[in-house]
Amino acid sequence: MSEATGEPQPAANPSSQRERASQLVQALRHELHKAVIGQHEVVDGVLTALVAAGHVLVEGVPGLGKTLLVRALARCFGGEFARIQFTPDLMPSDITGHAVYDLASEQFKLRKGPVFTNLLLADEINRAPAKTQAALLEVMQERQVTLEGRALAAPQPFLVMATQNPIEQEGTYPLPEAELDRFMLMLRMDYPRADEEQQLVRQATRSARADIIEVSGLRVILQAKDVLALQKIASELTVDDQVLDYAVRLARATRDWPGLSLGAGPRASIALVRCGRARALLRGADFVIPDDIKGCALAVLRHRVRLSPELDIEGTSVDQVLSQLLDQVPAPRL
Repeated sequence: MSEATGEPQPAANPSSQRERASQLVQALRHELHKAVIGQHEVVDGVLTALVAAGHVLVEGVPGLGKTLLVRALARCFGGEFARIQFTPDLMPSDITGHAVYDLASEQFKLRKGPVFTNLLLADEINRAPAKTQAALLEVMQERQVTLEGRALAAPQPFLVMATQNPIEQEGTYPLPEAELDRFMLMLRMDYPRADEEQQLVRQATRSARADIIEVSGLRVILQAKDVLALQKIASELTVDDQVLDYAVRLARATRDWPGLSLGAGPRASIALVRCGRARALLRGADFVIPDDIKGCALAVLRHRVRLSPELDIEGTSVDQVLSQLLDQVPAPRL
């Protein structure tokens, strides 16, 4: 990586590249925690998705800092950032863009929507109906948007970070399975610990703007080209055949596991391996171990499976069933 930008250079030693890439991610993590108090698993999950080139869905009740986390990441990221506030009256064209008739030229011109960015915050995504949510499907999967018959590429890198409140709250719409499957990770943000909440309150009440925690003081750690470089380095990390087999076995086990009426598809197996590589880079290693796969398995699988009606009625959570699965599916010994 260069001294100024941290961008990996082709002539650099691969081991040196990995080490410096890991240092860059550690610096980003440190900077994010200046704004986001606690929530270490969620922050690491977002960094994993960033390095693994995947989209992430963050769920939690209002006021836990979901939007703050994305704002902080956007501040530390030198690329383009856009935010969409999802509401019941939001239209698909408000997301992707539309054709506008220009009186001067007497022709239709394409007006690109906010999806043409590097980092897209889809705030409270489950506040909009399914038709509007589906406007994100093509760009999340294909990294392109079809407008008026033309396929327009989204900038690279492209990452959707969506937040949602739990679906049992009033005025929300469950995300369709097809869209959920396109999120690499689903992260759950819980209430902070007592000491973390004290620190959060102390930090928020220093601000002159109500309860808003400022992110303007955070440093820009990486540019768009640095993210692409990190993703390339991660994609080249070694994955032993036994570790890859373990990832596939975990995903396949969900398809006939007691208590699950819907299992995870092949996208889950792919996501487990990609996230395993990202987690290996985060810890500065040059190969993936079973714990890298297991450590991200809950976030990869929880939104891709469905509880059986019996367990749902009993109040059993998806995470409880998946935790049993992770305990019982044997991991390889390397």
